[in-house]
Amino acid sequence: MIVIMSPAAPQSSLDRVIATIEQNQLQPHVSRGTQRTIIGIMGDDRHIHTQTLECLPDVEAIVPVLTPFKLASREFRPEPTLIRVGNILIGGEQLTIMAGPCAVESHELLESTARAVHQAGAAVLRGGVFKPRTSPYSFKGLGEQALDWLHAVGKSHQMPIITEVMAPEQVNIVADKADILQIGARNMQNFNLLEAVGDTSRPILLKRGPAATLDEWLLAAEYILAQGNEQVILCERGLRSFDRKYTRNILDVSAVPVLKSLTHLPVIVDPSHAVGKWEWITAVSRAAIAAGADGLLVEVHPQPEIALSDGRQSLLPKRFKSLMTDVRHIAGVMGRSVGVVESQTISEFVPPEVLP
Repeated sequence: MIVIMSPAAPQSSLDRVIATIEQNQLQPHVSRGTQRTIIGIMGDDRHIHTQTLECLPDVEAIVPVLTPFKLASREFRPEPTLIRVGNILIGGEQLTIMAGPCAVESHELLESTARAVHQAGAAVLRGGVFKPRTSPYSFKGLGEQALDWLHAVGKSHQMPIITEVMAPEQVNIVADKADILQIGARNMQNFNLLEAVGDTSRPILLKRGPAATLDEWLLAAEYILAQGNEQVILCERGLRSFDRKYTRNILDVSAVPVLKSLTHLPVIVDPSHAVGKWEWITAVSRAAIAAGADGLLVEVHPQPEIALSDGRQSLLPKRFKSLMTDVRHIAGVMGRSVGVVESQTISEFVPPEVLP
């Protein structure tokens, strides 16, 4: 359940509600919105009577949360969560485009790609350094050396970087240099990893599992939120298909507006993994933006024919530039734009009420 406080509730009233919740061996989570403060109650709240809370000063209402995901729900935080990373605001009016190679293969190739995607309008540089692969014989990334390259190239182009973390023991290593930590589809329900990234101060991009329901996906996000990290970005990347002849996966475009109704978390789309072939990426990206996505995660490579990972779904820089033109047109129709917020430089979550 959640406790809705009156708009003018003083801190003393909040403290009293929090103390009452804790006395009942439950965990309070406070969300300060633009209009009022909401306190979520985590744990088995069947053992606390609503009357106990309703009689406290400045308590306006007690509302049951029917969804299994509490902290991720719209009931807990009606306003959209906005996440700042460097000079970028994710989840706001401006769309955030993340682009780069599937895997960091060399400093030279990464530098070339970063220059191209930055000039085309991408805000975040992506690149895999630890790669989960179906076959144990496939290229699995260059590890910490690639992380150093990604960090240096991102810094030289003033682009935040995003890369995947695969195991709890990698979290501190990656978080030390990456601005956003990605949880891949295969690890969506790696609960030890979710708790580990939940203990960091970095934004987390959580991909949907290959066959995950929306409830399962949002409950995975709940693991991170429950650890205290409120900076979660959801990424739809397609569901496993029975027809693999034409596309790699089936992109669930309908998930974008549905999620917008269920959760306050930002939602972006990965068209590259969704379709698996560069020919369809622009069309799918247009659909994602039209459906209300807050951004895209796109694979770009200057020589996809020699890429060590997922070259078939990687856009050439000139094709990415063309995609960005289309995205800007669709964004304009939707009343949005593409770019960065130059005046904002805080790399941390900022509650909605203190945003300019």
